[in-house]
Amino acid sequence: MPRYKLIIEYDGAPYCGWQYQDNGPSVQGALENAAKAMSGEDIRVSGAGRTDAGVHALAQVAHLDFTKAYSADRVRDALNAHLRPNPIGVLSAEIVPETFDARFSAIKRHYIYRISNRRANLALHTGKSWRVARTLDANAMHDAAQVLIGKHDFTTFRDTECQAKSPDKTLDTLNVTRDGDDINITTSARSFLHSQVRSMVGSLVWVGHGRWKASDMKAALDARARAACGPVAPPDGLYLVKVDY
Repeated sequence: MPRYKLIIEYDGAPYCGWQYQDNGPSVQGALENAAKAMSGEDIRVSGAGRTDAGVHALAQVAHLDFTKAYSADRVRDALNAHLRPNPIGVLSAEIVPETFDARFSAIKRHYIYRISNRRANLALHTGKSWRVARTLDANAMHDAAQVLIGKHDFTTFRDTECQAKSPDKTLDTLNVTRDGDDINITTSARSFLHSQVRSMVGSLVWVGHGRWKASDMKAALDARARAACGPVAPPDGLYLVKVDY
C-alpha cells in the first residue's frame, strides 16, 4: 500500500481547523473527500499539525495511503482538481516509506504570526493579518519574547481545552521583527500546545503597547495559570510555515 507525503497550503478562514469538528467543515475533511473522489476509497489523511479554526498554512505536511499505486504527480493534480473551489492547494506529492508519519516523524514546526501595525483598515489582507492600530514597540516585544525560550511549563499560554498530556514544551525560537508597518513574530519548536502561539502573541502585544514589561512576561510564565495570560491573538495572522523531518 503506497504512502504519499503531501505539502499543502490553505486559507484557514472557511474552516473549523485542520481536524474534523462537529461545528463545521475542516481542511482534513476536504482533502479526504478529494481523495475519495479520486480513488473511490475511504482515505484517512493525517497532518503534521492540528491548526485551529481560521489559522492558515503555507506548507502543512500530511500523509495518506492508497491501495493502488499512482504516480506522485497524478496524486497532486487529481487532488487539486477535486479540491476546487476550496482554498486548498496541494503543492507537491511524493511517495515515501510506510514508516513516514506526518505527525510523529516531525522534529520541528515553524510558525509566523503577521501583525499589520497601522491606522488604516486592511484592504488586501483582511483575514490574513491582525491589524493593530496603536503603535507597537517591536524591540521591546522581542526582548520580552526571549524569556519564553527554553523548556518551561506553558500552562499560562495553553488553552483550557488543550488535550496535551503535559504543559511542558521547549521553545527553540521566538523572534519579533518590524518591516515598515508589518510586525512578524516567528517561532519554532518540536511541538506546541493548543493556542500557545496566539496566546504568546497577544501577551507580546501588551508589551508592545507598554502595558507589560519583560518582567511581566516572566511573571505570567511562572504563574502557570491561564488567568495570568494576556489576550489571545485572533487566528487571522497565524501561519504554519514549515515542518522539519
